[in-house]
Amino acid sequence: MSCLQTIQDYGLRAIGIGERLLPRDDYTLCEHFTLIGSGMIWNVYFGLVALTTGFLLATAVALGKASPNRMLRKPAEWFIFLFRGSPLFIQFFFAYFLFLNLKNVHPVFDPFTAAWLGALIVLFLNTAAYTGEIFYGALRSVPKGDVEAADAYGMSGWPRFRRIVWPTMLRLAWPAYTNEAIFLFHATTLVYFSGFPAWRQKGDALYYANYFADKTFNPFIPYPILAFYFILLTLVIVWVFGRVNKHLNRHLPAAQRTKMRFRLNLAR
Repeated sequence: MSCLQTIQDYGLRAIGIGERLLPRDDYTLCEHFTLIGSGMIWNVYFGLVALTTGFLLATAVALGKASPNRMLRKPAEWFIFLFRGSPLFIQFFFAYFLFLNLKNVHPVFDPFTAAWLGALIVLFLNTAAYTGEIFYGALRSVPKGDVEAADAYGMSGWPRFRRIVWPTMLRLAWPAYTNEAIFLFHATTLVYFSGFPAWRQKGDALYYANYFADKTFNPFIPYPILAFYFILLTLVIVWVFGRVNKHLNRHLPAAQRTKMRFRLNLAR
């Protein structure tokens, strides 16, 4: 079988398109790259959807934590403490058994026990908590002079937040938020170990990497390929977020623009 035929057969297998059965023997390098790359579709799905929805919730959580109203501040503080204070893998574990019990209560909870929804919810809440803390710190760092200038122009409430506070908050938080986005995409590999079953046995990139490692007894081919794909994904994230960071700082002199710095997270 040619490499082109392999790509046609297995390139979209992770989402149910193409060959139903996995290769049984004579595993080629092209099959490794194609199937693991196919599984990356799910990792990108988990990371992209969790990051997008988590961004919205994180903004609300940051505003809640900064609120003088105790009824808004305390739930936000406890939400951040709960999800930042416990390991992500444990959150997967408890969420799966929670959804499993809810499934026995009513069939409407059936999809929540699958990885495509249940694991996504955990990632969404986890990144919302971490991002909420980042945004809260940036919110407190907004220069008072900017707010006072907005007040002098007659801005208050929502117009002041939308035009002054929120853009400044994003500008200050963006480098740290970029690191959170990178880690979130890397954390999608934990879905494989979480207990949430893959959709019709068509899992993520680690699912296929582990398949080849088990069949060939050689982890030194599939796992470096998996790492290669995540390095490429990280470079894409760095480029996209770098462009956004440049846009957020476009009005500042070059010497005052926030520089992007990335630090390796060894543990969550």
